[in-house]
Amino acid sequence: MSEIVFEAEPQAETRVAILDGLIAYNAAKTENRFGSPRTIALALKDPETGLSVGGLSARVSYSRMFVELLFIPEHLRGQGLGEKLMAEAEKVAKDHGCIGIWLDTFSFQAPGFYKKLGYAEFGVLPDYPPGFSRHFLHKTLS
Repeated sequence: MSEIVFEAEPQAETRVAILDGLIAYNAAKTENRFGSPRTIALALKDPETGLSVGGLSARVSYSRMFVELLFIPEHLRGQGLGEKLMAEAEKVAKDHGCIGIWLDTFSFQAPGFYKKLGYAEFGVLPDYPPGFSRHFLHKTLS
């Protein structure tokens, strides 16, 4: 019988075992119609240094894109970069055969921003973190 061992910092081989096992199981159950999940990024680069200062990372799988992270530094906000990143993410999603994009955001982050872009809320986890809520949104791509 296997032993359960807590890893405060997951070992690389642990993550690989979990992820590879899950991907193989899901591929078998979906008759491998969707291929392996892919991770993409849209980087915001500082033009002077060429270094990434923010951007968007997402995972493409099962005909949808999941936006995992989106960050724009404070000094770059209010310039339309969030809308540009999301528009580019939608283009990339379509190029990868996706029919929709989903994401989550906290109430103190940007639920209104995503709703303005046509994302519909499909769930809320109240009091997470305490005093706030986590919002789950989806947009069907045409």
